[in-house]
Amino acid sequence: MFNDQYGLTQAVLDGRKTQTRRIAYQEPFRRNFNCGFCTEGKDKGKLTINDGNEIVAKSHYKIGEVLAVAQRYEEIPMEPSIRTILCKHPGWNNKMFVTAKAMPHQIKIINIRVQHLQDISTDDCMKEGIICSHIDGIDDAFSYDATNDSKRKKWWYDSPNVAYWMLCNKLHLIWNFSTLVFVYDFELVK
Repeated sequence: MFNDQYGLTQAVLDGRKTQTRRIAYQEPFRRNFNCGFCTEGKDKGKLTINDGNEIVAKSHYKIGEVLAVAQRYEEIPMEPSIRTILCKHPGWNNKMFVTAKAMPHQIKIINIRVQHLQDISTDDCMKEGIICSHIDGIDDAFSYDATNDSKRKKWWYDSPNVAYWMLCNKLHLIWNFSTLVFVYDFELVK
């Protein structure tokens, strides 16, 4: 769920990242759209987007849902005997292959809403894990917590919004006027 290359998993574990966005819908609407929560059935608690005619998108997660924060087994403290066994497992170096039950950290979804990606506020950029630092000659400099090039440099920007926009580009999120995203607020519960 969180990208290690750009420091997002660590930002969650450090408590700096408490919000994430996922693309919900990218087509322009002919009319206004509306949103609502499913109140029954297997999708109870999920947020839907309706184009005035039909449901066109449904959130992947529900309010109250608890999710494991995936980490490579190599990063998790464990007994040496277990470490010897797991070092041969595909999940040792790739968190795509780990089991949720084995993860020491979890988040709980506490709110879901829909917005256009470019409407993100400065405060929400910071909740996405953008960091602020003071650099000589610059009052505030903002970045995502990653060394993102072969020279291991960190790129700094003059606002949280620009730093988040650059992070979106790295994550291949499409930053245009019609892109709707589900905004998930969460808290680290374990």
